[in-house]
Amino acid sequence: MKKITLLTTALLMVAISFCQTAANDKMKKHSGETIDVKVIKVGEATITYKYPGEDAEETIGKYAVASITYGSSGRVENVSEKIVISGKDDWEKVQIVTDPNQVLGLKKGSEIKGKTSGLLSYNTAGSADKKATRKIKEEAAESGAPFILMTSDKSDGFGVKQSIKKGVAYSYK
Repeated sequence: MKKITLLTTALLMVAISFCQTAANDKMKKHSGETIDVKVIKVGEATITYKYPGEDAEETIGKYAVASITYGSSGRVENVSEKIVISGKDDWEKVQIVTDPNQVLGLKKGSEIKGKTSGLLSYNTAGSADKKATRKIKEEAAESGAPFILMTSDKSDGFGVKQSIKKGVAYSYK
């Protein structure tokens, strides 16, 4: 009788444990990592979640997440496409963001800068801005970063058509 009770208790504990983990959601990040979580909210730019057994809410930017598989239904939600940067020629794929929440969960890289030439350039305000944007994106692409968090964007200085952009590069790993 003791063996049957012990076996029944063990099976019940395994079943309870399985049910608890089956209800967890799986968040797959672009870095390749998959984490067990309970998704609370999928917002415009971020995802709020909790780790199993914890009450503290965490936040991650949607750019860092590939997909979420909901444990209760098995439904898969694709969150964002991975941006693959192979080198400087992929500069057009680089995304510029201004909200720090969008880069939560990504790896912070180096500070980067894009600047148009000064006094002797024949830039219009629009062309100076485009050239500075291209330069900062090329620098990010060269370092393999698909995202730039813009920290400063200055244009035109005392009649000289010049643009200076500064930011921080972010990548998946």
